[in-house]
Amino acid sequence: MKQVGLYFGSFNPIHVGHLIIAEHLIENSTLDEIWFVISPSNPLKEKKNLLDEHDRYYMVQIAIENDERFKTCDVEFYLPRPSYTCFTLVKLQETYPNYAFSIIMGEDNLQNIEKWKNHEFILKNYPIYVYPRFGSQADKEYEGARIIRVNAPRVELSSTMIRDQIKQHKNVRHCLPEAVAKHIEFMNFYR
Repeated sequence: MKQVGLYFGSFNPIHVGHLIIAEHLIENSTLDEIWFVISPSNPLKEKKNLLDEHDRYYMVQIAIENDERFKTCDVEFYLPRPSYTCFTLVKLQETYPNYAFSIIMGEDNLQNIEKWKNHEFILKNYPIYVYPRFGSQADKEYEGARIIRVNAPRVELSSTMIRDQIKQHKNVRHCLPEAVAKHIEFMNFYR
């Protein structure tokens, strides 16, 4: 059974921190592939400055291009909005019954998982790979949950910070994959 890690996010934009985490996980776990699941909108986040999902999908695509271990997933584009992880998981399991799915999230998301719709279902049925985040310490234990703590590098980089830097006309080229940086500049995104 193929082991697939689902890396959910807005990826607004995808940056090198996302790729460092994905690279660490694919090299240091039993995962065969990591799918970047682009969320059209996060019910727990503001939509301000959120690029169209197709633009974000394209940037993820060019960021991971030619790396067969990574895939871009647009399943949430075709589900009711706002997108809830529990429904996405059910849809993916129906579509790919021979795949074993796990979730990839930062400690900050695990700290807030009780705010997620049907979080008990997620915790009970899906392994969760949790990577460290600055300022977050998710120590709570969840009975029956398969939480795998990953000793991945802590990357102090966020899409919000990158968008703010771009808006101020500051150079962010080393924070982004080269193709993504060029595309953002060409499209004049986040200005």
